[in-house]
Amino acid sequence: MLTRPRIRRPHVALTITLLCMLIPLVSCSDSGGSAPTSPSSPATSATAAQEARIVIKDFRFEPADLTVAPGTKVSVVNEDSTPHTVTAEAANAFDTSTIEGGKTATFTAPPTAGTYRYLCDIHQSMRGTLTVR
Repeated sequence: MLTRPRIRRPHVALTITLLCMLIPLVSCSDSGGSAPTSPSSPATSATAAQEARIVIKDFRFEPADLTVAPGTKVSVVNEDSTPHTVTAEAANAFDTSTIEGGKTATFTAPPTAGTYRYLCDIHQSMRGTLTVR
């Protein structure tokens, strides 16, 4: 009876070991939602619930750059004591009108993908960007 010599395949064992190590990492990842952002990130994405929020504080928009899906409802909270607006530079894209200090207003993101720059009509040095994708 002939027996075949056993061929060692260390690369197969190594591959299986690496796959076993990666499976838990992949299964814990966020599979489709946006990654959490930190205060230092340049842009913030809207949540899966299609809602987003801009806070006006110390004469700044926080976040100044926001990414949302078309038609997302965006809440704007004015934490300053002074009135402000969130007004798109593109005509008729969106405008909150005047938001008194301590009040909240909402607008709906445009249905068309693109980058929309906005400002406070009262304090035009306050600027931000809404990206719709």
